[in-house]
Amino acid sequence: MRPTLNAPAWRRQIHGATHLMPDTGQPTSLIAQRCPANRSATLRALLHAPELQFLMEAHSGLSAKVVEEAGFPGIWASGLSMSAMLGLRDSNEASWTQVLDMLEYMADATSLPILVDGDTGYGNFNNVRRLVRKLGERGIAGVCLEDKLFPKTNSFVGEMQPLADVGEFCGRIRAGKDAQTTDEFCLVARTEALISGRSMDEALSRAEAYHAAGADAILIHSKKPTAAEIVAFTERWQRRCPVVIVPTMYHATPTEVFRRAGVSVVIWANHLVRSSLAAMRQTACQLARDQSLREVEGRVASVADIFRLTGNDELEAASKRYLPEVAPTRGVVLAASRGADLGALTADLPKCMVDVRGQPLLHQLVGTLRGAGVDEVTVVRGYRKEAVAMPGIRTVDNDAYAATGEAASLACAADRLGGESVIVYGDVLFRRYILDAMMAAPGDIVIAVDALGGRPGARPANARDLVRADRPYAPDDLDEAPATLLGFGGADGVCGEWIGLLRATARGSALLREELDAMRADGTLDAADMPALLGRVMARCPVTVHYVTGHWLDVDTLLDLANARNFS
Repeated sequence: MRPTLNAPAWRRQIHGATHLMPDTGQPTSLIAQRCPANRSATLRALLHAPELQFLMEAHSGLSAKVVEEAGFPGIWASGLSMSAMLGLRDSNEASWTQVLDMLEYMADATSLPILVDGDTGYGNFNNVRRLVRKLGERGIAGVCLEDKLFPKTNSFVGEMQPLADVGEFCGRIRAGKDAQTTDEFCLVARTEALISGRSMDEALSRAEAYHAAGADAILIHSKKPTAAEIVAFTERWQRRCPVVIVPTMYHATPTEVFRRAGVSVVIWANHLVRSSLAAMRQTACQLARDQSLREVEGRVASVADIFRLTGNDELEAASKRYLPEVAPTRGVVLAASRGADLGALTADLPKCMVDVRGQPLLHQLVGTLRGAGVDEVTVVRGYRKEAVAMPGIRTVDNDAYAATGEAASLACAADRLGGESVIVYGDVLFRRYILDAMMAAPGDIVIAVDALGGRPGARPANARDLVRADRPYAPDDLDEAPATLLGFGGADGVCGEWIGLLRATARGSALLREELDAMRADGTLDAADMPALLGRVMARCPVTVHYVTGHWLDVDTLLDLANARNFS
C-alpha cells in the first residue's frame, strides 16, 4: 500500500506550482502558459503522489474548461478524441501540427497540466524531439509515446499489431528527454505488448528498457474485459516507476482494485467526446423529428453557460480597462397599448406580449435591437403592465395610457433618451439590416420609411404614417444624398409609410426631450402621436428619411399576427 498523506496538504502540494501565483490581474492560464515548468511540475507531482490520481480526457479548449470545472487535477489530450473532432480516424490522419494547434487552444483555456497522447511520436527520434520542443513552447506538461509503428492504428482495432524495435523506441525516448525545454517535463512510455498479444514477460522487459532509457512513467495498456493483466503487471513491476492505466475496456473493475495494485494515475481516455456525440445525436434527431426547439431547449446548456465558461466577463472587464468609454446605444419601445383589434388574444395581456412562434412579440423585437448593438432597452408599459416582463429590460409605466398617445408614452421614458437612441413601436418586427443601415445614415434624427407603402395595391396604411419627403425613393438613382422629411399625411406627394422606427444621435435625443417638455408646457402632449412630435422637431432640425422596401411588419390584426409567425 502507498503511504498516506494529509489530503489538504496533498492538494497544496500538487496545485501549489500552478495556482499560487502573483496577482497580476491576468488569467491564471496565461500565466501558467508562460511558466510551463509549473504545469510540468504539477503533472510530475501527480505521477508520484501517494494517492491514486485521475486524468480526464479533453479535446478542445471548451472541454478542457469543463475538465477543470469538474475538479480534475489534470487533462489527458486524447489522440482518438482530437482526431474524431476533426472527423478523422485515429490513424495519424491528423497531422502533428494540427494536433499542436488544438493543444494550444487547450493550454490557453486552462491552468491544468496536460498530458498529450503523442501516439508514436509521428515518426522517428527526430520527429519526437521536434514534437517535444514544440509542446514545451506551448506549456504542455508531458507527452505519452507508444511503442508502435508510424502511422499508428488504434489499439482496439484488429489484432497482433506490430510493435517497434525496443532499441529504436528507446532512442525515441532518449531524444524526447534530451529535447525537453524544462527539467520537469514528463515523458510517459506506453507499451502495447499486451494489446498486441505478446507475453507478460515481454511487457515487463519493454517497460524496464523504457524506464532505463529515461521514461518518467510507464503506461501499461490492455484490452481485456477485466484488470487481471494490469494487476499481474503491477505485482511484478514492484513500483520501479509510476504506472499509468487506461481502463476503457475493463470499465467494470472497481477503482479500489487500482489503488491496491499501486497504480499511480488512471486516465478516463475518451468519455467526454463519446458523451458529447451521444448528446449531439439525440438533439439532432429530436430537432429533425419535431422541427421545434420546444423539447430541446430545456435539456441543453444555455448560451449564458458558454459565455461563462469562455470568459465573457473577463473580456467585458478588460474592454472597460483598455477601450475608450463609449456611451451605450439606448432603445425605447412604446408598448403601452392593448391592441384591441386582436380581440380575445389581448384580453389579459398587451399586444407586445402576444405569442409569435413560441416567443412574445416583444422578445423578438428586443432581440433584433440587441443584435444591432442597442445595449439598454426600456419598455413603456401601460395596459396589463404586469404581463410585460423579460430578462434584461427596464420598464417605465404610462398609467394614463387609455387617455394619452404615443408622445406621452415617450415622455415617460424621456430620461432614457441620452446619447444615441432608438425608438420603436412595440408591435413592429423588422429585419436587423434596416436598423444597421439607419445607425450609419447621416442626420441627427433618421426615420425608416417603406417606399412601397401608400402606393396603389399596397396594404392599407394609417394616413398619419404616410410620409412626404423632398425626393422619392429611386432604386436606380446613384445620388447618395439622403431624403429629408417634409411632413406626414396628405394625399399628394406621398413617398412611403413610416414603419415606426427612429434613430437619434445625442443631439437628436436632446431635441426630442426639449420638444416633449414644450408640448407638456403648452398642453398638447397628451393627445399627440409620434408623427406630431416629429413634425415639431423637423422645424428645428432636418429629419432624414431612410428608405426601405418591405422586410418589416406592423402587427395590428389577426392576419398580421399570422404573417408575423412566418416572418424571418
